[in-house]
Amino acid sequence: MILVIVGTQTMGFLRLLNEIQRLVDNGFISTEVVIQSGFTKFKSKNIQIFDFLPAKELKELQTKADLIITHGGVGTILEGLAMEKKIIAVPRLKKFKEHINDHQLEIVENFTSLGYILSVDDINELASSITKGYSFVPNKFVSNRNNFVAYLKCLIDNL
Repeated sequence: MILVIVGTQTMGFLRLLNEIQRLVDNGFISTEVVIQSGFTKFKSKNIQIFDFLPAKELKELQTKADLIITHGGVGTILEGLAMEKKIIAVPRLKKFKEHINDHQLEIVENFTSLGYILSVDDINELASSITKGYSFVPNKFVSNRNNFVAYLKCLIDNL
């Protein structure tokens, strides 16, 4: 199963969902697809779509997924990495009115450069990224949370 997650941003992300639908319609994607569409209004006759799901249900879908295709939200990426999932990230872009700026580009580039995820810069590359995604072996994610917390504690203690 492929799980597509577009997050909770109020701006739509039709660019990604239209490409997923095109790949299903032309038979490139033949497996089950489930979409968490958020505020993006999208309908399909052959894809299961949820606007929002309770966290427990979304986590169950993430666990079941063979591949997660997501926007460039750090929370969604980190959740998938914690579950050792294969992730393809498509950053929302300002020029398509999908976000107010292009910060997701930097997030996705960072995770990609560390070998944790695959990324799609051009939506026309999604199909090839899906093909790569099934055999992709991501680097084991190592959190930097403890170092960050220690750094913040040190800053606060020295105020």
